[in-house]
Amino acid sequence: MLKTILSEEEIQQICQRIALDLDNKFKDKDSIPVFIGVMKGALPFMMDIIKNITIPCMIDFIQVSSYEGDKSSGTITLKKELTTDVNNKDIVIIEDVIDTGITFDFLKKYFTEKYSLSSITMIALLDKKCKRVVPFEADIIGKEIGNDFVLGYGLDYNELGRNYPYVFVPTKDEIKELDNILNKKG
Repeated sequence: MLKTILSEEEIQQICQRIALDLDNKFKDKDSIPVFIGVMKGALPFMMDIIKNITIPCMIDFIQVSSYEGDKSSGTITLKKELTTDVNNKDIVIIEDVIDTGITFDFLKKYFTEKYSLSSITMIALLDKKCKRVVPFEADIIGKEIGNDFVLGYGLDYNELGRNYPYVFVPTKDEIKELDNILNKKG
């Protein structure tokens, strides 16, 4: 039986709530905020937030990696840099899930050391506080969850499953099926 963590409807409600919070936060600012999606997992979440934003905004992407299959490696690799100059701007970093806190901590330090920012807001769809290695709290989270490995809505297993429109805990059989797909079509 499918263990759904977030349905399509719940995801859209979260995105609308977060967009409203961000609209209110930045509506009276003189500068245009830059929304930064952490590729690849956060892309659906970021785009659904952006669709609900009413203020002017810019978007960009950064890519970091810390996962191998369904486990965090604990090491951060920067794979894609921003193309937008964010000096003196408000930035909003959007991530799919916080677990150990290592990636978000890395991103916060990276941006605050490299750029002179007006502000930094950190958002995650899911928060696995029970997995923290680094004491880190996001500014806005969609939902706190337990330690389960989750899939869908940008979250993947070896690059598969990002296209499901909801978030769920895959069974061992579903993981095995994804492994079979990878082995056949690799």
